[in-house]
Amino acid sequence: MPPVIHLGLAGLVMLLVAACATAPAAIDPTPPPRRLDAKTQLEYGNPPPPPGPRY
Repeated sequence: MPPVIHLGLAGLVMLLVAACATAPAAIDPTPPPRRLDAKTQLEYGNPPPPPGPRY
């Protein structure tokens, strides 16, 4: 085979290996907690406490 074909095939193999090398990042389904600054706390008050355990 000509060297151009060898380089092309080697490049294709390298691209396939690079595409499979890293796993996608896991998505965290829980939203981040709300940030409450001093102005928000003065305007709206403190947030209610989380609900207690269910029985």
